[in-house]
Amino acid sequence: MVRGKPLGASEPVAGPVPQAGPVLEAGPVLEADNVTKRFPGVVALDGVSFALLAGEVHALVGENGAGKSTLIKIFTGVHRPDGGELRYLGEPAAFATPLDAQRSGISTIYQEVNLVPMMSVARNLLLGREPRNRLGVIDAARMYAEAERLLGRYGVRTDVRRPLRTLGMGAQQMVALARAVSVRAKVVIMDEPTSSLEPREVDTLFEVIRRLRDDGIAVIYVSHRLDELYQVCDRVTVLRDGRLAHTGPMAGLERLQLISLMLGRDLDEVRSGGATRFSREQHATSAGEPGEPVVRARGLTRRHVLREVSVSVRPGEVVGLGGLLGAGRSETAKAIMGALPLDAGEVEVAGLALPRGSTAAAIRAGVSLLPEDRKAEGIIPNLSVRENIALASLPHLARGGVVSDARVDEIVGTYMRRLRIKAASPDQKVSELSGGNQQKVLLARWLAMRPKALLLDEPTRGIDVGAKAEVQGLIDELAGEGLGVLLISSDLEELAEGADRIVVLREGAVVAELSGADVTEEGIMASIADHSPPPRDPLPEPAGDHSAEGGPR
Repeated sequence: MVRGKPLGASEPVAGPVPQAGPVLEAGPVLEADNVTKRFPGVVALDGVSFALLAGEVHALVGENGAGKSTLIKIFTGVHRPDGGELRYLGEPAAFATPLDAQRSGISTIYQEVNLVPMMSVARNLLLGREPRNRLGVIDAARMYAEAERLLGRYGVRTDVRRPLRTLGMGAQQMVALARAVSVRAKVVIMDEPTSSLEPREVDTLFEVIRRLRDDGIAVIYVSHRLDELYQVCDRVTVLRDGRLAHTGPMAGLERLQLISLMLGRDLDEVRSGGATRFSREQHATSAGEPGEPVVRARGLTRRHVLREVSVSVRPGEVVGLGGLLGAGRSETAKAIMGALPLDAGEVEVAGLALPRGSTAAAIRAGVSLLPEDRKAEGIIPNLSVRENIALASLPHLARGGVVSDARVDEIVGTYMRRLRIKAASPDQKVSELSGGNQQKVLLARWLAMRPKALLLDEPTRGIDVGAKAEVQGLIDELAGEGLGVLLISSDLEELAEGADRIVVLREGAVVAELSGADVTEEGIMASIADHSPPPRDPLPEPAGDHSAEGGPR
């Protein structure tokens, strides 16, 4: 085992910290010392150290792929580390299963409520620990009384006999929290616990967290919402690309500095205006002036996901969507494409309104989406390069229900040459190609449809530098030909250099729109770090009661 000085163990919480409980002199209750975890072809954690003190709320933050989930899974017995050491209550620990970790006092509350919806609230709370009488039969009266007592501590008043599924999501989340703490937990891990909560429920949750801290229970708090971190957390650990980027007190850590740590940008360089922008000439229509938007989205709203998001893209224009993980960037693109059900809002393509929630209508109108996860939502690995490229175009290539192989070969050959797709032949399996070439195959599929607008979600993620430059050059080339492009990227440099305008999202709402000289890394980061809250969810409560008192009836 690798042993050393526990990172953060000698760092007292610099005070005063708002709402902080007593700082304990004892060592960490849970600690990762130089932990490494590898998966085939990927180093998920590379020598990460982390120390959690009793009676503190410790934020764990980072972008997609930073290693947060892997570290949590090591803490909870899902994974075993390949290197380094895990210590719990000062002793080396190796949890064989999540149940083993839970029995030791480590409870986890996941973003998706991990309970049994058809069972009663009481059974969910006490599952596996139901009080029994002398004959070994469950004592229902005692179980209901105990369930009511536990929920009462967290401000939840409901009939514990009713099925869990009849409660609103906020109440279900509170049931999950009550269950996690009731197993005599010493550590509670909360993964995006407020994602489905109303503002009043968030306030209740924060009160519960402060009560846990006062009781000496340690909390790991995972969230992309900066306001929450500063409200409730004492310390923060930032992971980036599987490595430790920072650990220390929340007090005194500027929001802009926290964002720069998460994104890997130098704060002094950004503040001094060192951010660069590739000055690409604005593309104009044949009339010489920017035309009407090819895509216009107004008031896109989905409860807990998007709040009145509006964005437009003109022909020949590259519009960037900026924001941290969970800001609503991918959801906005999917809503435009009809792949995300909406509560309100409308999308127009070339001035014509699209029926809400119809992906087929969006494709027919000339909108194409390159998804973030090309493996899960894009390529079909067991099909050839030829079949993957031609897939979306097949209905247009058929005559009398018969597809012409010659026409397919012509289209496939054209786009393989234009995008410089490197493959042994069009018949090679697409899964055998590099990540960059797989991305090009997806681009070829949608370009073959001759779209008016192309929505690109992280088009250069996970591809090498050469392929990345080629994709970026292709985006410029397509915009130069009059295609409207919506570009989503977590790479601030890529966004600032490649976009004509940038719409910045935070917590599912538009908080800024940058254009001209404001399109810089500095401008994006400042907009993300802005302290002013985004607008509240404008929707009324849906039909049925989703409060703690009940759900739809």
